[in-house]
Amino acid sequence: MQQVVHDPDHMRALVHEARAAGQRVGFVPTMGALHAGHASLVARASRECDVVVVSIFVNPTQFGPQEDFTRYPRTLAADTALLAAHGVRWIYAPEASSVYPPGDATRIVVGGPAVRFEGEQRPGHFDGVATVVCKLFLAVPADVAYFGAKDWQQSLVVKRMVRDLGLPIGIVVCPTMREPDGLAMSSRNAYLSVADRPRAVALSESLHRAAELWSAGADTATIERTMRETLSSHGVVIDYAALADPESLDPLPKNATRAIALVAGRLGSTRLIDNMELPTRGSPERGAET
Repeated sequence: MQQVVHDPDHMRALVHEARAAGQRVGFVPTMGALHAGHASLVARASRECDVVVVSIFVNPTQFGPQEDFTRYPRTLAADTALLAAHGVRWIYAPEASSVYPPGDATRIVVGGPAVRFEGEQRPGHFDGVATVVCKLFLAVPADVAYFGAKDWQQSLVVKRMVRDLGLPIGIVVCPTMREPDGLAMSSRNAYLSVADRPRAVALSESLHRAAELWSAGADTATIERTMRETLSSHGVVIDYAALADPESLDPLPKNATRAIALVAGRLGSTRLIDNMELPTRGSPERGAET
């Protein structure tokens, strides 16, 4: 039977009890407003684990002063119904005061893969992400946690934090789920106006163009220019459109054989991100969708 848990100590005790009984516990951290992409993470966790925990917490410390914290969709009733259909045992929905108690003064400061792209566009964002994910891992000491590849940079930051701090949890990154026209599923898609929604496909189109040019041997500058042209032609205000090393997000060296294409931009007041791991050069197979 599904149970909503608010207290971190209670949540921790439940997970410890399950693991002591020999059950493998999977954890899916979310900010709610769940969609089919989240459901795919839950389904993967359910296949691989005996017990699944999903957290729903809109984390204030990862939003900047002018960002959408106050209007971020909060749909707990719909979320719990979706999760019940997937056999989730526990939903962890803490109050902000239990995650950030009075006098809270500690943050995890991250570097490495956090520095470029979203790190430049949203100063302090990944410090907030790393801090809340660490707190969630302490409250939900699961065997393994599942993240979506749409937030590729976030997944790298989390994996780096887990390695650096020696946290005893495995990290699984699952493929991006997409709408039929290619738009990556995101809770923020609900913000798109009727006019902007068809234009949002430009993000995935720019990534497919990057993959085609990369496979054809084009240089990085040409590929990035084409990505920007594709986005601009649909009226996307570009934050970045770039290739990078898929593990470090450092600039690509000459003769690189692996790369990831990353894009971010705005349509109206809605900011969207997407990415695609490109085919390995010299390989006849296409790279995996992310």
